[in-house]
Amino acid sequence: MSNARYNALTHIGNVRKINEDSILALPDQNLWAVSDGMGGHEGGDFASQTVVEKLLMLPLDLTPSERMHSVREALFHAHSTIRSQAEKINVTTMGATAVAMLISDNHLVAFWAGDSRLYRLRDGQIEMLTSDHSIVAELVVAGDLTWDEAEKHPQSNAITRAIGVGEELELDKVRGETEVGDRYLLCSDGLTKYATFNILLNAMTGTPIETVSEKLLSIALDGGGADNISIIVVDIE
Repeated sequence: MSNARYNALTHIGNVRKINEDSILALPDQNLWAVSDGMGGHEGGDFASQTVVEKLLMLPLDLTPSERMHSVREALFHAHSTIRSQAEKINVTTMGATAVAMLISDNHLVAFWAGDSRLYRLRDGQIEMLTSDHSIVAELVVAGDLTWDEAEKHPQSNAITRAIGVGEELELDKVRGETEVGDRYLLCSDGLTKYATFNILLNAMTGTPIETVSEKLLSIALDGGGADNISIIVVDIE
């Protein structure tokens, strides 16, 4: 197994009445996840908690490839559970974005739906490993906007995929090799609204693992903290 140290937090922000985000940190299993719920108290917190609960229920005695499949299955399971609950209580908007990262040996796989993100800091460069499922992301891919500009777009919150929303869940997956010295950031859009690539690069470079999440949180809170904020930073040692 890779040696990984991590630091994680979730915060209600400055404006919201409840925290609809949920986070999961299972360092013994090298599994981390951030989920950002939508639908208010009736829906959002239930949806994001469901994502985390399904991931928590993964069996321990699996091979790396079985673990990868079981993470994927857990997210599909969360999708159907959230859909059933929404039907049961007659709520139209109930769902959650999610990004889940799994590491075994020096291999990484991440699944995501929506605009919760995974970044990698390596050799002084920061890179977004996920690509948002959102209206503005389509503009970025088309070359009309940069990711930093997309944050300021009036439709920056309009996501096109979420767990629990729509008939079929479409997950995206990214794989890669980890290197000693890599630093990974999983976060909800409550952080990225206020943090450009340069801001993230500066905040994450050279900041000890013990304080890096607090440092990122203060950027979001000082910026306005209009949304819930969830942050997990993982260092590969």
